[in-house]
Amino acid sequence: SFVFNEFLFIVALLGMHPLLLLLLALVAPARSYFVSVDAHASECFYERVAPGTKLGFMFEVAEGGFLDIDVEITGPDGREIYKGDRESNGKYTFSAHADGAYRFCFGNKMSTMTPKIVMFSIDVGEAPREEGDTDTEGTIGDSWTHQNKLEEMINELAVAMTAVKHEQEYMAVRDRIHRAINDNTNSRVVMWAFFEALVLIAMTLGQIYYLKRFFEVRRVV
Repeated sequence: SFVFNEFLFIVALLGMHPLLLLLLALVAPARSYFVSVDAHASECFYERVAPGTKLGFMFEVAEGGFLDIDVEITGPDGREIYKGDRESNGKYTFSAHADGAYRFCFGNKMSTMTPKIVMFSIDVGEAPREEGDTDTEGTIGDSWTHQNKLEEMINELAVAMTAVKHEQEYMAVRDRIHRAINDNTNSRVVMWAFFEALVLIAMTLGQIYYLKRFFEVRRVV
């Protein structure tokens, strides 16, 4: 294809290793997004793809309440593809069954006043090729066949690199969540220990006062 030939031309001009250029090109597009979902509200995002295109969806609740959110994926024809209630994280992969915009929604209607911050990513794979294009490329020669195989390997590597990038972001969010939970638990333990110390001091002073009153000799005038 034209894009693939341009890639080889840039490699030849720069004199760099193709794998290095590939890694630089693939790591940049792998992005995740954060969205704040208010209480009693929902946020939806749309992705328009062709039939047969693979879609990957990953989400993680970073902050808010019990770290749960309602998730729903709907096709362009209104067909429900996936639905989950009160989920903290998840990954879902499917192939587009129709041409159009697919809707990805986060719902926080179960919460009364706490907003939720959700990290998510939507990965769109390469659209399937038509049989006519494959036959045309096959008649040109073996060189096109090798280029097609190499291009498929590059696409597979792109998917793998994107998955690794998202996994790193997923682990970073999980680390931040667990760190916040640990800090909150630690502060509660410190406050509870301080409260117990105050109670013990109060009980000690009360016992001393009671014993002093018990052994006190009262004189009758």
